Amino acid sequence: MRPTGLEIRPLTGGIGAELFGVDLAAPLEQQMLAEIRQALLDHLVIFFREQDITPEQQLAFARYFGEPDIYPFVQGLPEHPEITPILKLEHERVNFGGIWHSDTVYLDQPPMGTMLYARELPPFGGDTLFANQYLAYEALSAPLRGFLDGLKAHNSAAKGRVAQTRQARIDDRGTGMDPEDLDSLHPAVRTHPETGRKALFVNVAHTVRFDGMSEEESKPILEYLFQHQVKPEFCCRFRWAPGSLAFWDNRCAQHNPVNDYHGHRRLLHRITLKGDTPK
Repeated sequence: MRPTGLEIRPLTGGIGAELFGVDLAAPLEQQMLAEIRQALLDHLVIFFREQDITPEQQLAFARYFGEPDIYPFVQGLPEHPEITPILKLEHERVNFGGIWHSDTVYLDQPPMGTMLYARELPPFGGDTLFANQYLAYEALSAPLRGFLDGLKAHNSAAKGRVAQTRQARIDDRGTGMDPEDLDSLHPAVRTHPETGRKALFVNVAHTVRFDGMSEEESKPILEYLFQHQVKPEFCCRFRWAPGSLAFWDNRCAQHNPVNDYHGHRRLLHRITLKGDTPK
């Protein structure tokens, strides 16, 4: 227990921790905020339980750590456009973002982090998986790390499988943005601007090919990395409950919402925080 009363309980040896002793509905002192930010840097994703917060309070908490961004494809809440409803309806079979990914890496400046707050949950299922991309990079052989260190990768919002996961919400509340218009070129291995550690920065949802290589040449290397970077020893699994909030570092962690609750409604409120240009 720290002097602020914050308690940190790691979920696994590789990633994730639950934080206790903080009320996100209340104003937070600088020391508490510093401890929360350090916990995020240490564990890559942090979880808060039993938080009763309004959209305004979620935004206030997010603003302690950065500037909320607007999701390009789906309109946010009418009164708070920075909050995107992450929704799956009872009759739907595909869940929003239901594939391993880092959020919106097809932007020139992807988010530094994401906050997701549980509003409505199914009676079972709907967990979210997270994977540590520091460990994924460090577990590669030295020759492969050396090869990847010099590469950049093309990322697209229009890659087929992930585009399908957002289609139902675009049909409901789309902004009119064309996924073909959003693509980026980022290092395949990025250096975290705060910790200085290297992390794999490719993902199966958005990464198309390496710069200077064709998709055919890139495919076997990328397919190996996509499988490698989500090995169980790099991962944790979070079971949502009413009032749960997850906050993850999009610069070094990937996530995957599990789609195992057909016939039930699930609604979470998401805020992404503006990031920097990966280096």
